[in-house]
Amino acid sequence: MTSTTATTRVCFELRVKPELLDEYVARHTPVRADMLAEIAASGRRNYSLFLADGGRLIGYYETDDDAAAQAYLAASEVATRWEAEMAPYFVGLEGRPDQAAPALTEIFNLDDQLTAAAAAGAESDPS
Repeated sequence: MTSTTATTRVCFELRVKPELLDEYVARHTPVRADMLAEIAASGRRNYSLFLADGGRLIGYYETDDDAAAQAYLAASEVATRWEAEMAPYFVGLEGRPDQAAPALTEIFNLDDQLTAAAAAGAESDPS
């Protein structure tokens, strides 16, 4: 899935049950090939998960159309099966992890700000 729209950066947070941390990490080392293929086919890329002490999990990915990526994965039998397997690992989550994870608000991006600063500098250059 590609488009001419700007890349959207998505970051989300979940909490893994502390007693299941080792098992959760093992399930991602590696992720099944069919699920990796579905993530890529959905249009998500540069996808990473970061795990902190106590089970705090931060996920990040980029996509050209997040709504389309979400819809693709929601309709995928492979993703539905994977998300059902993953749901018991999370604290206080209602619904599929890939659909119910709370998104974080991006407040700073270096590349965006450098691009804006360069454009502002070019606009103010009288030459």
